[in-house]
Amino acid sequence: MKQRVITGVLAAAVFFGLMIAGGHFYVALIVAMACVALFEYLRMNGMSWYNPLALSAYIGLLSLVLPFQWYGVEWISDMTVVWLLMFVLFALTVFSKNKYSIDQVALTLLGTVYLGIGFAAMIDVRLMDNNALWWSFLAFCSIWASDIGAYFCGRAFGKHKLAPLISPNKTIEGAIGGVASSIIIAIIFAIVAPSFITIGHSAIIGLVAAVAGQLGDLMQSAYKRVRGIKDMSNILPGHGGIIDRTDSWIIVFPILVLSGLIPM
Repeated sequence: MKQRVITGVLAAAVFFGLMIAGGHFYVALIVAMACVALFEYLRMNGMSWYNPLALSAYIGLLSLVLPFQWYGVEWISDMTVVWLLMFVLFALTVFSKNKYSIDQVALTLLGTVYLGIGFAAMIDVRLMDNNALWWSFLAFCSIWASDIGAYFCGRAFGKHKLAPLISPNKTIEGAIGGVASSIIIAIIFAIVAPSFITIGHSAIIGLVAAVAGQLGDLMQSAYKRVRGIKDMSNILPGHGGIIDRTDSWIIVFPILVLSGLIPM
């Protein structure tokens, strides 16, 4: 527990510091996290980083995550990046005479898009023109409020299992507590800055962040259970890997951006 607390405090300090600093510092942090996350994902699926499929995935990931336009570089669309990556991965099955299977191609493409778009959305929100830091804090605090609320409400009131075959410790009562906590925190943001957002709008963000975040957590739990692992890595002692810590972020941020709940 002591190691977990120390790691959590240090990681939070670094993350908050670089998020507040913004710009190149935050971009570098998120890109580094995305690359480590892809490494964890590929390793979980039995691929080394120097595998041609993996190298192609890293190029695709960086093409999705790096904010080229922010640096004044004209860049192709995400759809083009995804299609080109798909083409390259399929071509590798031909050139390798099926040494690299269609199953490996599918897993590689899935992981690259899942992580690439997820981490890219975090950067997009922080680099937006109006009140970027405030919107970033709103999204992150809503997610974290859901996690904390679900944990404590689950421990205090949890009796009915939410998804026993996927994550035995999660309860329906905990999930409800997480949703309530997220909505409350989001509404506080609206009360503090009413010129930025209405209470109704913030409540919806809190609801979406909690539901989507808990689903993102369960999605990774299901995948890890299939692979027979507890954590994606031990890069964060006591907390597991990057994907273990960001599985909800990767889902919530794209939903908030694509739905327009965070006005880009």
